[in-house]
Amino acid sequence: MNITITQVRNAKSLQADNARMEVEINHPDYGWIPYTVDPADTDTTINNDAILALISTDFVAYVAPTAAEITTALAVTERSKRDGLLVTVVDPIAGNALRWAALTSEQRTAWATYRTALLDVPAQAGFPSSITWPTAP
Repeated sequence: MNITITQVRNAKSLQADNARMEVEINHPDYGWIPYTVDPADTDTTINNDAILALISTDFVAYVAPTAAEITTALAVTERSKRDGLLVTVVDPIAGNALRWAALTSEQRTAWATYRTALLDVPAQAGFPSSITWPTAP
């Protein structure tokens, strides 16, 4: 089933060659919805060439992210990795009273040290582009 789109608005280029665009389309069933035109999209339900023809030159030009924006995004990604390790590796041990009680004093110290090292990752000098990840006990 092909869907014909006849109206678009708020188009914004996502890359320098304008091949990818964020746009709102007026879908016949759902009204105005966000849509991404992507040349790698293999779904032909909506004709991306027709969307691009509707957009024509009426779009916000691509603006490359600044170095600060790239660094900020990388920091978010790396903190998310760190948080994932805390939740999936540390919390099942340190947050479980029975497991924690079964550990030796040396094992508890190792886990506590690992947890602290993970929490300290953002304080490393090279963060977020250069990280020395601690090793789990």
